[in-house]
Amino acid sequence: MKKLSVVAVGSALMFAALPASAEDLPPPPFISAVAISDGQIDAAVTRLDSLAEALMKKTGIPGMAVAVVKEGKTVYAKGFGIRRVGAPDKVDADTVFQLASLSKAVAGTVVAHEVGAGRVSWETPVIEYLPWFRLKDPWVSEHVTIADLMSHRSGLPDHGGDNLEDIGFDRRAVMERLRLLPLDPFRISYAYTNFGFTSGAEAVAVSAGKDWATLSEDALYKPLGMASTSSRFADFDTRANKVVNHVPVNGSFAPKYQRQPDAQSPAGGVSSSVNDMARWMAMVLEGGTYEGKPIIDAEALLPAISAQMISGPSSAVAARPGFYGYGFNVSINPAGRVQLSHSGAFSSGAATAFTMLPSAGVGIIVLTNAWPLGAPEALAAEFTDLVQFGKIERDWLAAYGARLAAVNRPTGSLVGKERPRNPAPAARLSDYVGTYSSDYYGTLDIVRSGEGLAVRLGPAGKPYKLAHWDGDAFTFEPSSENATDGSISLATFKKQASSFGSVTLESLDENGLGTFARK
Repeated sequence: MKKLSVVAVGSALMFAALPASAEDLPPPPFISAVAISDGQIDAAVTRLDSLAEALMKKTGIPGMAVAVVKEGKTVYAKGFGIRRVGAPDKVDADTVFQLASLSKAVAGTVVAHEVGAGRVSWETPVIEYLPWFRLKDPWVSEHVTIADLMSHRSGLPDHGGDNLEDIGFDRRAVMERLRLLPLDPFRISYAYTNFGFTSGAEAVAVSAGKDWATLSEDALYKPLGMASTSSRFADFDTRANKVVNHVPVNGSFAPKYQRQPDAQSPAGGVSSSVNDMARWMAMVLEGGTYEGKPIIDAEALLPAISAQMISGPSSAVAARPGFYGYGFNVSINPAGRVQLSHSGAFSSGAATAFTMLPSAGVGIIVLTNAWPLGAPEALAAEFTDLVQFGKIERDWLAAYGARLAAVNRPTGSLVGKERPRNPAPAARLSDYVGTYSSDYYGTLDIVRSGEGLAVRLGPAGKPYKLAHWDGDAFTFEPSSENATDGSISLATFKKQASSFGSVTLESLDENGLGTFARK
C-alpha cells in the first residue's frame, strides 16, 4: 500500500502518494483509521441512483436533488421526482430548493470572504457595526463578537427569537428584542440560535455597506457562477424551475405552507440548486479556490470550517464529541476523518443536508421538498459509508428519522389530552376582552369572534380562535414554523383585584416571557 504525505500547495494542504518511509508519513493529526481504496469513491457514486430512489419510495417525499464533488469537480448531479404534487414538472440538477439552516454554512463562507478582504475579523465586536445591539448582560453586549454569535456561544437560549419571527416581526425588530432573553454563561454555553447567528452576519453586511443578500451575491454567488442562488425570498419566489414545499396531509404529502425566511436570511434564507451548491462545496474543499481562481483567503476560511465550540459533549468516555465552526458542524467520523456537515429543515416542508470529507476531497449535498424525515441525512451517510468502508454500516434512515421526529411533533402540554368533562365556568367573555402587552412580544388583543373569543398577536395580527378549557383557561391552535399542525397552546388569564390583569400564552412562554399585562 502506498503511504500518504502532506504536501503544501499554496496555502492548502494536499495529500500525495509517495514512497513509504517513516519520514514520509503524515503527522498524527492527518492520519485516518481507514484507508480509501482506489475506485471506492467512484463505486459509491454509481450507487446513488438506486439509493435515492429507494429512500424516496420508502418516505414518499415528492422530490430530491443530489450532487457530488470530487477533487474540485462535479462528478454527479441529478434530480428525482417532481417539484409539486399534482403537477408533472420534474426535479433536475438546476431546480431551486430552499436550503433552510444549511444556509448557515453558506453564510460562514460569505463572512470568511469579508475577513479575508480585511473588512472585519472573526473577533470584531458586533456593536462596532451594530451600536444598538444589546444582550441582557451589559458586559457581554460590549464583548460579543461575530465569532461568538456564529458559533452559537453567546449564551442566548436555544432558538431564541424564532417565535418573534413566527408572529410577524422583521429582522431588526427581532434582533433588538434579543436583549430581553435570559443568558447562559458566555463562551462556554452552546445553544443553536438563528437570530444570534443572523446578528453576527448582519454586522458584517453593515461593515460592507450592503444588505446581506447583496453582499452574498457580490462576495460568493457571482464569483462562483451560482446564477440560481439567492439570499432573498423574492428571487426564489420568481424562479421558473423551483420546488414547492410539502407537509403530510391525510397520510400523503401535499403543498400547504410557504416559508418566507428573509428575517433570518443568513441563518435560513438561501435558495439554490445542487449544481450551484456543488460549486460551493468544491470551493470549500479546495481551501477557498474554484477551478484555480481564488474566492476566499484560505486562512480566513479555516476558522469557519474547523472546530470552534463544543456542540455535543461526550456522553461517555468512549464517545466522540461534536463541534461547531462558524456555520459548519465539525466532527470526527467512525473512519477517523474530519467531517464537515450541516442539515436544514423547515417544518413547513423542506429538508436538506451536506457532508464533506476534506481528507478525501469529496462531498455530497442532498436537497428535498418535504418536511424533515431524515432522508437527506440518510443518503449522505449511506454515501460516505460507501466511500470509506465500501458498504453501508447501518439503517441510517431509521437512525435519523427517530431524531427528527421531534422536529415535527406538535407542541403544547395539552396535546393528546381530552377536554375536562366538568370544567369550571369562565367569566363573562367581555371581561377578558382588551389589549395586553409584553416588552418582548409586543401587543396582544383579545377580541370577540362570533359567539366566542379570539387572540390577535404581533405585527401579523393573525387571529386564533379561543376555546374554553377550564375556568379562566382557554386554548388555541398556533400554526407556524415552530408549532406544527396539531399544536395546542393554553391561554391562561389571571385576575388582579376585580379584573383580569394578565394572560399567559403557553406557546410563547419557553423563556418565561409569555405573560402579557393588561393595558
